[in-house]
Amino acid sequence: MPSTTSPRMRPALDAVPGYTPARVPDGTAPVHRLAANESPYPPLPGVLERLAVTAQDANRYPDFGCRELTAELAARLDVPAAHIAVGTGSVALAQQLIQITADPGDEVLFAWRSFEAYPVMTRLAGAVPVQVPLTADERHDLRAMARAVTERTRLVIVCNPNNPTGTVVGRAELEAFLDQVPADVLVVLDEAYVEFADDPDHPDGVELYRDRPNVCVLRTFSKAHGLAGLRVGYAVAHEPVAAALRTAAVPFGVSQLAQDAAVASLRAESAMRERVAALTAERARVVRELAAQGWTVAPTRANFVWLRLGDRTAEFADACAAAGVSVMAFPGDGARVSIGDAAANDAFLRCTSRFRTGGAAAQEQASRQAGE
Repeated sequence: MPSTTSPRMRPALDAVPGYTPARVPDGTAPVHRLAANESPYPPLPGVLERLAVTAQDANRYPDFGCRELTAELAARLDVPAAHIAVGTGSVALAQQLIQITADPGDEVLFAWRSFEAYPVMTRLAGAVPVQVPLTADERHDLRAMARAVTERTRLVIVCNPNNPTGTVVGRAELEAFLDQVPADVLVVLDEAYVEFADDPDHPDGVELYRDRPNVCVLRTFSKAHGLAGLRVGYAVAHEPVAAALRTAAVPFGVSQLAQDAAVASLRAESAMRERVAALTAERARVVRELAAQGWTVAPTRANFVWLRLGDRTAEFADACAAAGVSVMAFPGDGARVSIGDAAANDAFLRCTSRFRTGGAAAQEQASRQAGE
């Protein structure tokens, strides 16, 4: 008779919230996908042509060492090849960083709200997430983060620009923070959106890492380069950290398609910069329109905007979904909305206008009823 006993799972799983992907509206009507911070553009020039050649060898394992991509990155960034580790997106590298630094009970420190995968990955490793609230203006509170470092802290993550608020920390304040972190604690600068950070005070993580052995920089090809579906990113760190990342990687995890697409994307940098310029121009337009509607929007330097909605977040996401616009809702906090093409952005702005007008009308009606 078959047993009804389930296999034993790690108790740590009970505390893992799980990663919730962006919701896609139901139905067959066209959907404006503004939830996952994807590029609205197709792959950069030269990428599809190279993929057509690479796909013919899909029966072969990819290059285990990602040698061509590593060499291309090393040359462009002016860093030793031994200081680069390639992974299946920067999120996989973030998980590997937790694995190589934190034992069960150790602490991983980051701002909150920040990238929603950080607490998931931390708890999966059996480590303890230490979440330091953002400031009132939606920025990292680096002073509070420095005070939160303890003898159990093994890893500190600074997402810059921050996901989901889009805010940045400047070079001087970041350097002051790095000076306060113990040398044996690894600090990760998650720069997934660095290409969109047009603030002149935004620090270049690669420049900061050069003389700081405890700094690691994460970047990705998912956003500005438009390769979200192929899963490829990289870390820049001094050799002990980069070597440990390569040790912790899943063998053959980065497909040859991803490696070759990333190389072709790097070689199409001018086209990428043109697309980034177009998206940041659209970002500015969306922020102006939201301000004109009466919304308070954090000063974003990423390819998305953040609306602090509190208890009305789910209601707002439902209203957008009904209009064929998918947004990333964080119930109780707010909604993150990617910058897409002009048509998608216009659809989103129509949603915000209706929602704000409807909310104001509902408040006025409630006030009248309360006075009767």
